[in-house]
Amino acid sequence: MGKLLTTGLTSLLLLIALMLIGITVASILTGQTAGNSSEKDLEQITEETIDEISTYLQIKDQKGKYREIDGEQKIDKIALWITPLFNQEIDLSQLTIQLNNGETVIFLVYDGNSVNLGPNSIFDHPIWNNMNGGNFGFISIVDMDKSLVSYDTFNDCSDNAYLVIKLPEFMTLSKHEKIIVTLFPSTGITRTIELKAPLPINSVVSFD
Repeated sequence: MGKLLTTGLTSLLLLIALMLIGITVASILTGQTAGNSSEKDLEQITEETIDEISTYLQIKDQKGKYREIDGEQKIDKIALWITPLFNQEIDLSQLTIQLNNGETVIFLVYDGNSVNLGPNSIFDHPIWNNMNGGNFGFISIVDMDKSLVSYDTFNDCSDNAYLVIKLPEFMTLSKHEKIIVTLFPSTGITRTIELKAPLPINSVVSFD
């Protein structure tokens, strides 16, 4: 079912991109800007239109880490496994994240924390020492050309990383509580997910 949805979404995005490209090119060719347009102009417009429509991050997995806070088990660490839907460059340094727990809305910024997983486990990685509740980072899983750790960029569909967030204390999640996470890329499609904290049967859990 998941593969069918992904295939359908991919086809829809490509159809929309092609339609917009067709409209733009037709407008140029019918004379609105034909006087000073060239083949290079058309190529640039096509590339920009595709990037604007198809920039899309898939979320393949979403996990949280419980720990005891004020005598209660609460999730304060979130890790989202992300990868590009298409083979294209996505500048992750321009990504903005919004957190909404129904009472408070905050924005997180990227401040250069991008590292390899190495021999570490996700939730025990040293990167968490740099997370302060107002920022986010990336733990690279697959990055053959080191584009993520070197240039904060996804280059193609083979790039995979965990986007890691340490929730501020006033947003930590007790069982059954929810938080809405919205990813705003510099171009393309916004991605929104709702995370609901499951029972703390284990320390590391998958969100409902």
